[in-house]
Amino acid sequence: MSTETDTKVHAELRENFGKGFARRLRAAGKIPAVIYGHGTEPVHVALPGHQIALLIRRANVVLELDVNGSQQLTLVKDVQKDPVHQIIEHIDLLVVRKGEKVQVDVPVTLIGESAPGTVVAQDAVTVLLEVEATHIPERIELDIEGLEEGTHITAADLTLPKGASLIVDAETLIVAISGPSNEADEIAEADAAVAAEQAEESETATDSE
Repeated sequence: MSTETDTKVHAELRENFGKGFARRLRAAGKIPAVIYGHGTEPVHVALPGHQIALLIRRANVVLELDVNGSQQLTLVKDVQKDPVHQIIEHIDLLVVRKGEKVQVDVPVTLIGESAPGTVVAQDAVTVLLEVEATHIPERIELDIEGLEEGTHITAADLTLPKGASLIVDAETLIVAISGPSNEADEIAEADAAVAAEQAEESETATDSE
């Protein structure tokens, strides 16, 4: 888990815009970003590419920005990437304050294995929570060890960190445990039925000759 000092980032103010300037920034190892929120005018900055790429591996990271000597807490709200090369093209940063609550999608990580012979279907990989901006959990862990066929786990069953509350519907299905899939057997049965039908049609045709 990242420590507080890991998230301290030096941001450079930028006054030039456009795709060409953004490309030059990225070529120099920097990422264009915009800071907005709390009724303030948007501030355009450039961030250190390598450091940011490491930090945003974690969902909902809060950055402690140093912008020309001014300190600013921001939540990484949106990361735009090149769909082919997955290069970070732009980042949106939302201004947050200590003690303030924000709504964020938090990943749900499954721990353990369900009962032998069962199949686990995870319907929701994230849940929408309201949490303090400076205490956003990296993940919600859900223990499925030994769960039997027919078990259904909803958002209401999750163990949330202190101070967090559900925004998503409490009845939202997170995980369903079912028996082994009979898909292969069903396909085999369908194939056998088709073969039998074809054989019967062939016999009928022969009899009529």
